[in-house]
Amino acid sequence: MASTDQQTALRSIRKDGKLIPFIGAGLSVPLELPSWPELIDIIAEQLGYDPEVFKLSGNNLQLAEYYVITKGSIGDLRSEMDRLFYPKDEKIASSRSHNLLVDMRFPLIYTTNYDRIIERAFELRKIPCHTIASIDDIGTAPSQATQVVKFHGTFTNDASLVLTESSYFDRLEFESAIDIKLRADMLGKCLLFIGYSLSDINIRYMLYKLHKLRDQVKRDTNRTPSAFLTTFGAGEVQRALLDRWDVSVVELDPTDKQQSMEKFLEGLL
Repeated sequence: MASTDQQTALRSIRKDGKLIPFIGAGLSVPLELPSWPELIDIIAEQLGYDPEVFKLSGNNLQLAEYYVITKGSIGDLRSEMDRLFYPKDEKIASSRSHNLLVDMRFPLIYTTNYDRIIERAFELRKIPCHTIASIDDIGTAPSQATQVVKFHGTFTNDASLVLTESSYFDRLEFESAIDIKLRADMLGKCLLFIGYSLSDINIRYMLYKLHKLRDQVKRDTNRTPSAFLTTFGAGEVQRALLDRWDVSVVELDPTDKQQSMEKFLEGLL
């Protein structure tokens, strides 16, 4: 479980309004959404391939890229994903983790998830939030609503989706309007990554870039970590690597992931 020191530090940072949660797909696992392998099966079927044979032809991003090349757009796949990533209201309303995100009234929530589950959790509680997936969304954000920043895009805007190899390469340039917003938002703040794998190269690159950015700002030796990252088993090697980037690893219980996550989030209230 998270150490007492970590929990105390995170709770204090949140109460000071300086904690920004960064939400990945792992938080929604209890809602039984499709996994990447299942999405690749859908892509294969839409293209007329045997799914097992198709998976031998490249990695997930490359296969999604091939889909766009072949189909001419991501439209049909996006429509199917939009349907599959839309759990019933009852499931979202019963998700303790999503309700805790709402309860904490964060000014900002970043997510790499394409779906609107976080926004729907707010809507079901009748609490205002504002989705940001483009520069136009930034300009129309109301001052009192939680901003839900879609770092990998949203189903309502095909062009915003980071799903193919090329779109991931573009994201890694770290120069889009959303990237610039993140760089501004995180200065003087602390990021809390939830629902990510330690092998996610996109997130690791982001942590590295944020560390380099923070390194350019004068800081004292007692500064807080630039980020916290929850995991269900990092190991000494990963902890040492992430520590070099000022990332504190929060170890949760792998034997009951859902309950462990809920208990951790409750400790931030």
